[in-house]
Amino acid sequence: MSKLSNKKFLATTVTAAAVAMAFAPVASADEMKFTDVGEKYSDAVNFLVGSGISKGLTDTQFGVSKNIDRVDAAVQVARVLGFSEDGKYKSSGFTDVPARAKWAVDALVEAKIVNGKTNKSFGSYDDLTRDETSKILANAAKLPIDESVTKTKFTDVNPRFAKYVDALVKAGITNGQTETKYGSWYAVRRGELALFLDRAKEHFGFYDLTVMHTNDTHAYLETAPFRATAIKEVRAENENNILLDAGDVFSGDLYFNAFEGAADVAMMNYLGYDAMTFGNHEFDLGSSKDGHKSLTEFIKNAKFPLVSANVDFSKDPLFDGLQSKTYASSYKDGQIYNGVVLDVNGEKVGVFGLTTEETPTISSTGKVEFKNYIESAKASVKALQEQGVDKIVALTHLGLDDSLKFDNDLELAKQVEGIDIIVGGHTHSKISAPVVSKAFDAPTVIVTANEYGKLLGTLDVTFNKKGEVSVFAGEYLEMKAENFAADEGAVKLLAPYKAEVEAIKTQSTGTTAVAMLDGQRAGDTEGKSSVRFNETNLGNLMTDGMLAKAKGINKDTVIALQNGGGIRSSIDAGDITVGEVLKVMPFGNALAIIDLKGYEIKAALEHSVSQAPKENGAFLHVSGMKFEYDSSKEAGKRVTKVQVKVGTEYVALEDAKNYFVATNTFTAKGGDGYEMFKTAYNEGRVSEPGIVDYTSFIDYIKTLDKVDPKVEGRIVDVATPAAK
Repeated sequence: MSKLSNKKFLATTVTAAAVAMAFAPVASADEMKFTDVGEKYSDAVNFLVGSGISKGLTDTQFGVSKNIDRVDAAVQVARVLGFSEDGKYKSSGFTDVPARAKWAVDALVEAKIVNGKTNKSFGSYDDLTRDETSKILANAAKLPIDESVTKTKFTDVNPRFAKYVDALVKAGITNGQTETKYGSWYAVRRGELALFLDRAKEHFGFYDLTVMHTNDTHAYLETAPFRATAIKEVRAENENNILLDAGDVFSGDLYFNAFEGAADVAMMNYLGYDAMTFGNHEFDLGSSKDGHKSLTEFIKNAKFPLVSANVDFSKDPLFDGLQSKTYASSYKDGQIYNGVVLDVNGEKVGVFGLTTEETPTISSTGKVEFKNYIESAKASVKALQEQGVDKIVALTHLGLDDSLKFDNDLELAKQVEGIDIIVGGHTHSKISAPVVSKAFDAPTVIVTANEYGKLLGTLDVTFNKKGEVSVFAGEYLEMKAENFAADEGAVKLLAPYKAEVEAIKTQSTGTTAVAMLDGQRAGDTEGKSSVRFNETNLGNLMTDGMLAKAKGINKDTVIALQNGGGIRSSIDAGDITVGEVLKVMPFGNALAIIDLKGYEIKAALEHSVSQAPKENGAFLHVSGMKFEYDSSKEAGKRVTKVQVKVGTEYVALEDAKNYFVATNTFTAKGGDGYEMFKTAYNEGRVSEPGIVDYTSFIDYIKTLDKVDPKVEGRIVDVATPAAK
């Protein structure tokens, strides 16, 4: 079972409801208001209209059933061949050609594609016949013509047209009206000519490409067997195809906790990916004792190249021999390149990669360095164009509309000319249709496919002779059993990994949650609660456990802080399993203890609530302290009261006093923008006991008589409802 459709979109159509200036969702054939264009003609009509070859007879009628006269057909053929109204062509001498079409008829006659009815008459307003069409199209498309052919299987074909009909039939451009009748003297309708030109477009220098894409899968492999079936079906329907991933394969589901990318790369190899770029989460294990070893193993085992034009791995010896800062047409699997030139059935398609410059602040990059994405993109386009590549894909992990403090896909399309397609990730955006940028003469089409393997994105693109996108179709296929059968090979490949994951899920910690432990985000709860903007019972439990573990190492530790972005799931009421804990804390972050001044702690709290009441991964959950803030005030001046727990009492935080504060190594090293912690780390004020967060959590909940944390008012927004 499958659900594939084929709705074309026009690169030339932009609506007023833009995502940002010069950006908007593309329009479908329905939005063109051609009420007479059915499914049979929709792709062909979109090709003609999107490529500027033809227009409708009116705003609502294309005229698919109307006969087309010779002069209007000449204009369409001239345009599809790339002849220009501004061109200088030898006059054909025909007296019946209207001024609007003289350039087209002159160009086609000069190119020996058409003839007139007489020396003086082109027969401009005569209906074009199917016989005449066969000659015009065969000549225009430069099809191989067998001069010896004088008859065909069709009994009504004039011998002088037989060789042209034969050429068109062999090329799959047209066929007879019946098994024995070609319909030679029948007039060609506008819809028919659209079909003929669409089927012949590759002969006119147009090129169709299907781009399948995923992003932010985060080791969610349960839907991969459905994805395998969908990919096979798309490939069967579209000969020219590529499969790309825009990063963040690492971190998330238990498959990552158990196998650290090994299960993912095995599945990606089976699915036949052509290229992948790095997401920020590919660097999550950088602070572990093995550093980026799991990432390098992922790369080495990949049966596809990884592309990244703005990431430099040269200072980390684990990546020695893996990175080539080139744009390679002869590339090796399991290597990193700035970009690669894919050979798609003889056509060059350039793919280069970009990863958000925010990565060092939100992941554990270590010695890996990141460069400016705009400069890297411009250099990439230039390098690929110098190799003769005119079809260019930017495979990015920047975010569709992420903060411009760092980078995003909309800004990339706006600033860098020559990118035809952006396949993006990072913001987990769910869009119903591609977004098109018209910042330059040629459009840039932007796609992204949500998250967690829920969707397979498909983008069908038609490039013109210049390598510019003229028409495209975007679709997002849901990976569900009701849409696609599970591929047997993928199921078999996944089975041993799944068995181990299922075993992990069922292992009990020996504890029971009295009520649900809330790790939800606003998107999951319709704004009622979020670990990214308010105190939750799970945030309190995690920081209490962190503080307890830290006190066992340094008895003077008095505060614990946990970033909301590091709380990835909730825990249901009832038996708490290891699997549930690992889903909450998938990154394997270790404990860190920082020596901080009171004013540094207050600065951290200001940063924590700087975006409130909006969600923010930097939002801190706390233990050993409580504080109040006013979200209606200017960011940086919101925290109004901070108290630290001393014994059973709370006392005011003192700016000049030193406090030992527990957190995770990610935050301690400046993750999520905590520069004050980064400064402390660089000054040697951080100790790293090396205890992984989920082990501390499990150890702590095992000490409790019952797991029943409450929201206690540790974090209070004092802004009035109206101010909020």
